[in-house]
Amino acid sequence: MEFDYVIVGAGLSGLTLAERIANELDEKVLIIEKRDHIGGNVYDYYQNDILIQKYGPHIFHTKEKKVYDYLSQFTEWIDYEHRVLSCVDGKLVPMPICIDTLNALYDLDLDENSMQEWIDEHKEDIKEIKSSEDVVLANAGRDIYNKLFKNYTEKQWGTSAANLSSDVISRIPFRFNHDDRYFEDAYQGMPKDGFTKMCERMIESDNIHVGLKSDYKDYIDRIKYDKKLIYTGPIDYFYDYKYGELLYRCLNFVWEIVDEDSYQEVAVVNYPNDPYFTRITEFKKLTSQKIDGKTAIMREYPGFNGEKCYPYPTQEYLDKFKLYEAEMEKEENVIFAGRLAKYKYYNMDLVVKDALEIFEKEIK
Repeated sequence: MEFDYVIVGAGLSGLTLAERIANELDEKVLIIEKRDHIGGNVYDYYQNDILIQKYGPHIFHTKEKKVYDYLSQFTEWIDYEHRVLSCVDGKLVPMPICIDTLNALYDLDLDENSMQEWIDEHKEDIKEIKSSEDVVLANAGRDIYNKLFKNYTEKQWGTSAANLSSDVISRIPFRFNHDDRYFEDAYQGMPKDGFTKMCERMIESDNIHVGLKSDYKDYIDRIKYDKKLIYTGPIDYFYDYKYGELLYRCLNFVWEIVDEDSYQEVAVVNYPNDPYFTRITEFKKLTSQKIDGKTAIMREYPGFNGEKCYPYPTQEYLDKFKLYEAEMEKEENVIFAGRLAKYKYYNMDLVVKDALEIFEKEIK
């Protein structure tokens, strides 16, 4: 067959672009995916009748009505507002930090005004914010940093928060109220039938063809396509590691079925000071499944081997990416999209938003 576009990668970025090209332009698309499934890291599947997310918890949330409306064409939503607890000093305290966090952690009775006073007493005066450590010290102080952030960050990234860009921890909100939701976005929820079903519906068009368990480099010279290659994979691989490998923080996931109705209070509990894993996810609490007598949990172990999840946010690797970025800007017949190609951490809504904007500006 001949195609108009070839898309490398069947994650949300590639699927969104394929859907738009196929349905709005009525053009033919071939998607080539290394894994044995579509959906990228939002892929989910059933095990013992429980819907499990293979690559850890993913919760849809966005401020972008355009993104919500777009994905709502392919799924109904289950109302779900994500809440996270952190196990510290034998207590389960809400994350992100809010009034209830401090009250639970220190046995206090703060309100909005007295929380501000407590923070003012404990935060450190840092003139210039240069790192993620500085962010927490300037906003909450040394004890909060030590209890909730220091060890968690070192496990998650394999280095001290003092070595990480301020952007890493700045993503975590800090609230002077009782709002213990992890996200404040207007649109939040879980796809009724799971993310995989949503992704399958995105590419139902006869104009879209998918090849799984395939490296595009093995086939690209033999594929006829008239327009452009859309690449959503690792950018260093695209250029054959010309400037060296880019570093990613990886995750390894260990799940088990537990013969209990419920394992923990909320879907995700962080363990900042446990020496090995970072958090435990209980999937029934994400998906609202009603299954008696058993539940599925997953522990996450960060490292430098496993599933590539997070671009490594140190200056060394950001500078190395700039070398690749200069090469990307020279390409006339390739469009780059997604977090791996752009070496940037995106929440799923921003992946979709970016893909929709690429379609409108560079393809349509």
